[in-house]
Amino acid sequence: MIRMKRILLPILWGFSVCGLAETVALKPESMAYVLQADSLAASREAVVERLASCGRDVIVLDAAYNTAAKGPWTVEELAKIRQGKAGRRVLAYVSIGEAEDYRPYWQKNWDADKDGKPDASAPAFLNTENPDWKGNYRVRFWQSEWQKIMLPAVDQVVQQGFDGIYLDIVDAFEFYEYDAVSKDWQDNRVNSETGRPYRQDMIAWVETIAKRARAKNPRFWVIPQNAAALLQDKKYRQMISGIGVEDLLVKGKRLSRETEMRHVIGFLEKLKAEGKPILLIDYPKSDSIHAAAFDQAAKLGFSLLLTDRELTTLGESR
Repeated sequence: MIRMKRILLPILWGFSVCGLAETVALKPESMAYVLQADSLAASREAVVERLASCGRDVIVLDAAYNTAAKGPWTVEELAKIRQGKAGRRVLAYVSIGEAEDYRPYWQKNWDADKDGKPDASAPAFLNTENPDWKGNYRVRFWQSEWQKIMLPAVDQVVQQGFDGIYLDIVDAFEFYEYDAVSKDWQDNRVNSETGRPYRQDMIAWVETIAKRARAKNPRFWVIPQNAAALLQDKKYRQMISGIGVEDLLVKGKRLSRETEMRHVIGFLEKLKAEGKPILLIDYPKSDSIHAAAFDQAAKLGFSLLLTDRELTTLGESR
């Protein structure tokens, strides 16, 4: 989870009866994930050139190059980046489970007080500030007022010419599964507002996004990041185009132990069996473990990107 301040071979596509699912016959072999693209080169034009020539199959970018008035990537820029490699997909990063105070939708009077609580005049969907990410606020993602803010952002990335959307904070439901009485997390804890488990509310939210985007572009990719437990749901697996997963193979300066990975890999194998790509993103603190990490990813049949946690570089991927 990270924020801004923050060749595919020919693909065969199949659609389910509901019109949401995509069957990806071949998986991408490499990816780039850059949310602070201005770190790549001295000018915007040079950044576009570098991304176009980077050789990666999938490129994840924030929907905007920067937060200036003309900050969003243009149709022409994305086309140039895409054309750098046949079959490349360029995906827009969008956080759907937290509000970010540097986005156009943010209003100054929403800012939190010293206790991390939003102002009393803030909308009901806004929850407490994330203590690990200043300026990022948990939201009640199932509420219509939040979704009314985010769905136009989905429309925008389709209009910009992105090939898909890369959804962050899909694991926001986990915050609401914590029970303060038992001081533990409860799988499938029920949301009193909707009468459904919080994780089902998140699946419904992703489905709403997928339907919205694919009504305009039926081949639009929808890639959630993390929240692998949702892959237990068959409908969810059919709906998404793949998954991105952080911090699976590497723990700082060492490789993860098998016991640390087993639980998540069990979920990922369900999606892999359906022919959809698994994109791993790890943030090693030692170059000495790169080769072993790539070997492990190859054994699992997953693509791997090793990069910096601030997502300012192209990193290394295969």
